[in-house]
Amino acid sequence: MARYGMLINTKKCVGCYACRIACQMKNHLEPTESFIHYEERETGEYPSVYNEIIPVQCQHCEDAPCQAVCPTHATYTTESGVVLVEEEKCIGCKYCMAACPYGARIQIEATGVIEKCRFCWEDGEPGNPPACVGTCISGARVFGDLDDPESEICKAIARYNAQPIAGDLTKTKIFYVR
Repeated sequence: MARYGMLINTKKCVGCYACRIACQMKNHLEPTESFIHYEERETGEYPSVYNEIIPVQCQHCEDAPCQAVCPTHATYTTESGVVLVEEEKCIGCKYCMAACPYGARIQIEATGVIEKCRFCWEDGEPGNPPACVGTCISGARVFGDLDDPESEICKAIARYNAQPIAGDLTKTKIFYVR
């Protein structure tokens, strides 16, 4: 069974927001709703200053804090490690929003359901690739099977020494090149 993950290379990200727009369109989100938000960090000292754009979304934690607090078990993890939400079970209590250390959960205005990135999950499989990966103009995103050492994502993680955003704090499946 594949264990899916994503690599985001912040050195390649140009902050065009194409990933965010593709995600919004794929998931039928309102312009004010998004599963991807951006953090900007300025590093270095004058005259060698670098502005880093960091796209942040659900990190698909191995032991997801949002899943642990869900009173209806609407949030669950698939065998392939993707954290999903069963819309019919969600009561909109927002416990998952409070528990998520990445601010990745949003309430969908039309339904009241608390949602997040699903790697464009449909019919028991993730998108191939997810919309955000397929639309990235700079090639900053790579998606694939973390358990296949020959996969493009595993090779990229090794090549760039990519790391989760918070180290191994929540054992996430999104890796960053910084």
